[in-house]
Amino acid sequence: MQAAGELVARAHRMVRDSIRPGLSTYALDVLIRDYVLEADGQLLFFRYRGFPANSCISINEEVVHGIPRKRRTMEPGDIVSVDIGVKLKGYCGDSAWTYRVGEVSEEADSLLNVGEESLSRGISAIRQGGKISDIGRAIQTYVEGEGYHVVKKYVGHGVGSELHEDPQVPNYVDRSVLRHDPDLREGLVLAIEPMVNIGTEDTEVLDDGWTVVTRDRSLSVHFEHTVAVTAEGPKILTCC
Repeated sequence: MQAAGELVARAHRMVRDSIRPGLSTYALDVLIRDYVLEADGQLLFFRYRGFPANSCISINEEVVHGIPRKRRTMEPGDIVSVDIGVKLKGYCGDSAWTYRVGEVSEEADSLLNVGEESLSRGISAIRQGGKISDIGRAIQTYVEGEGYHVVKKYVGHGVGSELHEDPQVPNYVDRSVLRHDPDLREGLVLAIEPMVNIGTEDTEVLDDGWTVVTRDRSLSVHFEHTVAVTAEGPKILTCC
């Protein structure tokens, strides 16, 4: 799993170096495809439940599952979330990051900083013998304390030989989460992925059947790492 995670991390480094104004999301998706295939990886999002691209690329108010398109170009000031899932030698890695396209507004910059820090806080809450809810509590407490909103409709998940495995990893805590609150045990691998919005936690899906946007069309960010629970603490497998 570490090898799969390292491939995802390398792909994100390539993305970080490639993003620029005028580049289409389709062209970036092709770069990701070619990079992963050349490393003998399998692109897990391609045709997953009918998804038509190799990666999810979501811009500004798009929360997750954005479909790369030839006519959708990145413009100065945009924030672009890129989600990459890879299988290598039978095991999966999954990571998303939100990138700046040139200089961004203070509003966007603050949101980006809070989103990235919320992921760090969620990871830091992982302890062998703890609970899944520890992760969501750390994320939600921080995000809401900063005046932003955690998306509750979409959550993290276990990762292994399949991209999506049990348990689910909510980025919040409520009674339903606490009713089924698995232990954090050594060897468990999780995709932790807070999605953070400026205006509201509410989302909707566009007519393409995939792209999730904020209902009020305010900005959103998405940060995700694949993380292993170890006796020594959390180990990030997709660190880039």
